[in-house]
Amino acid sequence: MKVAGLGFKKDVTLASLREALLAAGGTEGLAAVATVNDKADAEALKQLARECGVPIKAIPADVLASVDTPTQSKRVAERFGTGSVAEAAALAAAGPRARLIATRVASRDRTATAAIAEGDGA
Repeated sequence: MKVAGLGFKKDVTLASLREALLAAGGTEGLAAVATVNDKADAEALKQLARECGVPIKAIPADVLASVDTPTQSKRVAERFGTGSVAEAAALAAAGPRARLIATRVASRDRTATAAIAEGDGA
């Protein structure tokens, strides 16, 4: 199972989410997109999921906080307890033995980040 984790600001656009996802590796083989649960209803994210034909996996913040990520953002760590929402969401949604195949990349306007993980989805 291949999952794209997405982190983003409130004012993110579909174009920024799409740009970050493409920079991380694109949509080929993607089974889902994932983010922290309080952002899972964002309209731009719902549009991206529809465009990709995949479901959105909403990951509780406390689950994200338990995921170690190779990328470390001090601001993100203070707010979410993990170094990267995108990496943590991808890893959590892809399953317990998931591995990142693309670490966090950001859109040019810095409103969206994406990372991709592969795992068994269990």
